[in-house]
Amino acid sequence: MADQIENDFPQGPIYIVSVLKGAFVFVADLARALKRHSVRIEFMAISSYGNQKTSSGQVKVTRDLDVNIEGHDVLIVEDIIDSGVTLSYLKRLLEQRKPRSLAIATLLDKPDRRIAPVDVKYIGFQIPDEFVVGYGLDYAEDYRNLGDICVLS
Repeated sequence: MADQIENDFPQGPIYIVSVLKGAFVFVADLARALKRHSVRIEFMAISSYGNQKTSSGQVKVTRDLDVNIEGHDVLIVEDIIDSGVTLSYLKRLLEQRKPRSLAIATLLDKPDRRIAPVDVKYIGFQIPDEFVVGYGLDYAEDYRNLGDICVLS
């Protein structure tokens, strides 16, 4: 994935917007895999799950960007795309800030659960409709520290 991103954004800085909390482990590994020196990592926190296994459908920004992304290449990095509601909202929000380009990368994609269309440029793995934890992904704030991605039974 890093090689493809490097090819698609050959010049200038790229702003990686990590969606907290789940994407932090993946973002760290992805950023280290990028060979360029001009990678700027920013964080946003978006909530739609709470302590549930399914999205509430209501999205709220709990931590916004600290920088102006106008005129810059921006890559939203997410841990998992499920219903698409959160990412659809986030993409619309960031498009209003007029970046030069805006793309989405995700470690995991669960297309069977999609209810809001999302154009995802970079996908690590497609997975079936199962609730997964580990490698940054959680259930009620637990399991993020697992080194593997596991199905929560």
